[in-house]
Amino acid sequence: MQYDDYEGVLVKEKNRVLARALAVIGVTLAWIPLVAPVVPSLIRLVTTRVFRLDYLMPAELFPVALAGGGLLMWAAIRARSRQALIGWGLGGMVGALAGSQISAIATGLASGATEPSGWRLTLVAALLALYVLALFVIAVSGILLVRDLSPARADVDTSASRS
Repeated sequence: MQYDDYEGVLVKEKNRVLARALAVIGVTLAWIPLVAPVVPSLIRLVTTRVFRLDYLMPAELFPVALAGGGLLMWAAIRARSRQALIGWGLGGMVGALAGSQISAIATGLASGATEPSGWRLTLVAALLALYVLALFVIAVSGILLVRDLSPARADVDTSASRS
């Protein structure tokens, strides 16, 4: 079988192709929750000159983000590349969203028992922002992983190792 030398680790070409397919699907799924709220907002801005952003939509699309992050983690493990960054991002994403939900329930914001203001709202919003930031880290890491697994990059790595 033919092997490629990739960052000091022998990776089969079949493994690279599968890892790249997983990474492309994963990065697409990871970007959907980030792009989905922006597109309607821009359309509304152009048509009505009013900017409204549904900042909760990335949290509502968590299953899509989790599927994308899971596929990226699988691809990273197969490629032996960017595992830590994607893994920490995935853990941070899940933890921040869970923390946001738990704090919203614990403070009474989820049920409407308390007024959405003050430190309670700040806490929930900050955790939601951390969720979006972690999702952004995963999505960018996915792009870097796809770039690492690209055929052109594999050819450069192989020719450099033969010298």
